[in-house]
Formats: sequence, structure tokens, C-alpha cells
Amino acid sequence: MGRSQAVPKGRDPRFGPGADDAGCTILHVDMDAFFASVAVRARPELRGQPVIVGGVGPRGVVSSASYEARRFGVRSAMPTARARALCPRGIFLPVEGEAIAAASRAVMAIFRDVTPLVEPLSSDEAFLDVTGAQRLLGRPTGIAREIRRRMRDEQQLTCSVGVAPTKFVAKLGSTRAKPDGLIVVPGPLVLDFLHPLPVDALWGVGERAAETLRRLGLTTVGEIAHAPVGMLRGAVGEAAATHLHELSWGRDPRGVSPEREEKSIGAEMTYDTDVADPAVIRKSLLALADKVGARLRAAGVVGRTVAIKVRLADFRTVNRSRTVHTSTDVAREIFEISWSLFTALGAREHIRLVGVRIEGLTPTATTSRQLSLGEPERGWREAEAARDAVIARFGPGGLSPASLLGRSDLRRTENHPHSTVVPLSDPPSPS
Repeated sequence: MGRSQAVPKGRDPRFGPGADDAGCTILHVDMDAFFASVAVRARPELRGQPVIVGGVGPRGVVSSASYEARRFGVRSAMPTARARALCPRGIFLPVEGEAIAAASRAVMAIFRDVTPLVEPLSSDEAFLDVTGAQRLLGRPTGIAREIRRRMRDEQQLTCSVGVAPTKFVAKLGSTRAKPDGLIVVPGPLVLDFLHPLPVDALWGVGERAAETLRRLGLTTVGEIAHAPVGMLRGAVGEAAATHLHELSWGRDPRGVSPEREEKSIGAEMTYDTDVADPAVIRKSLLALADKVGARLRAAGVVGRTVAIKVRLADFRTVNRSRTVHTSTDVAREIFEISWSLFTALGAREHIRLVGVRIEGLTPTATTSRQLSLGEPERGWREAEAARDAVIARFGPGGLSPASLLGRSDLRRTENHPHSTVVPLSDPPSPS
């Protein structure tokens, strides 16, 4: 969607909690500064402080910033170095993956207590269709209030909610409601809400498209709505022109899809300093493969395509993939394919980032695993599943291979929000 910064904040009484919510059966609930709020919840002494969560290394990226930090101009996706310059007294914390995952599960459980029609967009936001829930829980606005109360009372977190007739408008409503607010956009007032917004509030309008539209004199959603479709077509192409025209008139026929299919599962890590040593890169791929394997097993899926991503020091990015006959969630197998893909690149340049991703996902329960000739019935998958159980009980330090103990060269690379890993397998050294 368009950038959230493009949506003006502030309260308009026409769209307050007392507005007519007849027909407004779509809720968009977005947790406020989620990663930062979870960190502050664990350390209450940080409340009211400029807390910034993300990669803490020199090449880290901000994942979330408290509203106190945002007053200094700190935003998500901003380089950590830039955030430090803007907010030198900020409190910089790494992403605590386990705490975030647990909080996300609790948040989604509250949503599903309200309605089974929940479409998560990320770990901290979702669309809800409350059409059927109204019979038990009352009006949409009352349901939104109850969700916000439960977040405060049960999770000590705040959220912002948009209540509207469509997903697109509900998403804009929650953005306008931030932080810790509730916006209702009545059906008859949808165009009053939409048309004053800047063009980059529309889904699909990034900086480049917004600049193209502005050159044509189209600066607001209302001007897009009243522009000839042919003009839009010449600026952004056929498909995008139709898409923007429909959205500008508030038309969004999409329903809430609770079975939102995960297309891939992956992990990346950015090095603090560029790396050319194959041994370091090999261990990084091993660590990432282990992380991805654990995520696949936790999600109950397997995949057939293993892909790697390599970003060179000059920011050129190379992607390679291989599709195998049998789907897998085994970190050992994922690593072996990843390393084979990397060595085939023959890369000699320094490397800034590496990533591993699995695509072509299917549920584990529907996939029968075919053993190779001579392969034991129980092997790496069972060992990795046992390790999952150990980690679930004792934490990530409960089981580690000797090859990664005391190796600071790898740990220094783990400044990516999704790269804190403790691999199981210890492959032979590269020849």
C-alpha cells in the first residue's frame, strides 16, 4: 500500500468512535510500535524513553521505534547509523525474536476470539471481518473497543483500529488513528475521507509513481478520481490506472481471507563488514538454513525450492535457486543445497549480505517423504525436531554445535532482525 506517512494524523469528529458504523464490517487492527512496545513491556523502566529496536550493528536497520523516538525523525527501515545521528540519546535494543513471536501469537489469539475471519498481514496487524460476530458482540465499533481493552488489560500493549466498509479504507483508518486510537469511516463519508489524502496514500503508489502523478498535476486522491483514465494509463500503465481509479472512488471488493497462504519462508543476515572468507560465508549459510528449517517445522510446512540471495559490496544482488524432487524442512538438506548454489556462483567479490529462502510450500501432513536408497528411517529431521523440543523448553542456548561456540566472526554478522540462530549440524570444512 501507499506509505503510512502520507496519511495525515489527527482526529476529525466525523470519523470518531461515535460515527455511524452501519455496514462497516471490516476492521484493520495495527499494534502501535509493536517491537518497541514489546521491549518496553519487558523493561518497564524504559517507558517514556526513545526506544529503537532493530539491528544494532553499523549496518543494522530500524525495525521499530517508540513514539518518543519518532519525534526525532526515527522511522522503521531507516539505517541504524542514521537513527543514532538523529537520536543520540536513544536506547538501541536488538530484536528479541522469541518475545515478538509470543506476543504476536497472543495478539492473533485475541483477534480469533472475536471472529474466525482474520487475515494477518504481518506479526502485528490483521484484517477482521466482524459481520457474523455482531450477533454476539454488538456493533463493529463496540467490537473494536473491546479488542483495544483486551490488548491493554491482557497484553499491556496498545493498538489502533480502523473500522470501515472495505479493507483499503479500514487500513487507512487505522493509520490515521495512530497511536492508540479508533477511526470509523461511515459508508456515506468514504469519499470525504479519501479524496483529501495525498496520492501516495493509495495502495501501489510509491515515491516514483507519486512523482509521476504530481508532474501531471495530480496531488490528491480526489484529483486521481476525477482524472481521465486515459491520463492515468499514460502515466502508470493499464493495470495500475484501473487499480488507482477504483481505489480513488473507494471501491475495493476484496474480502477478508483467513487462509492467507505463505509463499516462502526465509532468513537473511547483513555483515557488519564485507566478507570474502568462504569459511565465514559457509557458516552463515549453515546458520540461516537452520533458522529456516526451524521456521518451516514450526509452521507445519515443507518446500521444494531452495533459494539463496547474495548482495555484493557494491550492492549488486544475485539470486539463485534449485527445485528438488522431494519437499523438505530439514536444515541439513537446505544447507547443502544453499552451499552448492553459492559455490556455483564462483563469487570472488566481498559480500555484504546472504540469505536463504524456501519456496513452493505445502503442508507437512500432506507430503510423504521418500527415503533415498540406504537412508535410515530416522535421521536429520528427527534430530532437528528433537532439538526444537529442547529449545522450546530451555531456550536457544539449550543445544549448540561445538563448531559455533566461541566463534565471534559469525556472531558479529547477526545484526539482522531475523538472523539470531544456533545451528545443529556441523558440516565438513570446505576443501
